[in-house]
Amino acid sequence: MIRARAESGARLLILLAVGTMAGAAAFTHVHDLTVAHGQPDWIGWANAVAVELMAIYLGLEIRARRRAGRPVGMVGVLLVAFALLSLAAQVAEAEPSVWGWIVAAVPSLAFLALVKVVLSSAPAVPPAPEPEQPRADWYDEPQQVEPAPPAPVMPPASAAVLPPVGVVPPNRPQVVGIIR
Repeated sequence: MIRARAESGARLLILLAVGTMAGAAAFTHVHDLTVAHGQPDWIGWANAVAVELMAIYLGLEIRARRRAGRPVGMVGVLLVAFALLSLAAQVAEAEPSVWGWIVAAVPSLAFLALVKVVLSSAPAVPPAPEPEQPRADWYDEPQQVEPAPPAPVMPPASAAVLPPVGVVPPNRPQVVGIIR
């Protein structure tokens, strides 16, 4: 029990540290790219907040939707789009070399990896509620079942009463004709 709590605590601290550092780098890159392309400083920060926090929000929304058994398709597409915006800003701010692009992409890739790990721990559908079990101290009186009414007694076929010859029973058409 203590070991499991310690592991959970360590995982949370690592998640927060990586998330904080990846977020700081991503915020800075989005801000700097916005400002470098002619926007005022405050808009640079507004863009950084919009891009980075939207990605975090969408990750949380996916988790909530999975728990509720709701579809996540559109929200997942938006998450990828905002993560790609962040990644593009980081790569654009990097030194124009393969290693510059790889190193600049690390914060976004780390963020995407963390989101994937966190979201994969959410159940895809909510667990089914357990059926209600009868209480051990509950006692139902047996139900009194009334017997079915007896079936009508039919006379045996050999005892059937036939009408006299020439008498037509009601509801039967009379056949008139000559028998040869």
